Amino acid sequence: MESLKGNLIIASPTLEDPNFARTVILVTEHSDEGAMGVVLNRPSHAVVEEAAPTLESVVQHGELVHVGGPVQPTAVTVLAEFDAPDRAAVVVLDDIGFMAAGSDLEEVAEVTRRARVFAGYAGWGPGQLDGELEREDWIVHEPTRDEIFTAEPEGLWSAVLDRKGGKFRLVARMPLDPSLN
Repeated sequence: MESLKGNLIIASPTLEDPNFARTVILVTEHSDEGAMGVVLNRPSHAVVEEAAPTLESVVQHGELVHVGGPVQPTAVTVLAEFDAPDRAAVVVLDDIGFMAAGSDLEEVAEVTRRARVFAGYAGWGPGQLDGELEREDWIVHEPTRDEIFTAEPEGLWSAVLDRKGGKFRLVARMPLDPSLN
């Protein structure tokens, strides 16, 4: 299967795993060895300044830590839009990538346009994501920059499906419990 690195995977309405229900994930790695990504639409209630004060200088004031996924929930990563992609430790898409651990934070703040802090990540073993895609647990779509760094994460699932168009516009409007419709 072709690598999905740099794409979004949107949880199908039938995906019942509570860790991933109605999530939008940016796939940050996808190969024969497995896949990983970060959930874009699960902000926590923790403000970066309080939860990870050392990272305060790389994000906007009041920015929330996002729950990147259920794997290693205490691991913190910073996804950023860099002025030059070679400044990223790992490039995910064009000039969007991860800040290197141990980076000079003042320097990072000067070479990035925006950043988001994630606690944890989503991970899949070899072939696992491919199997989930075959079961149609996920819908694949290319991201926009504004979706990756959305100011409205709660509405992202519906917004991406609506942008995908066609039958997905109808899916985007489905209530959490279709029996209540």
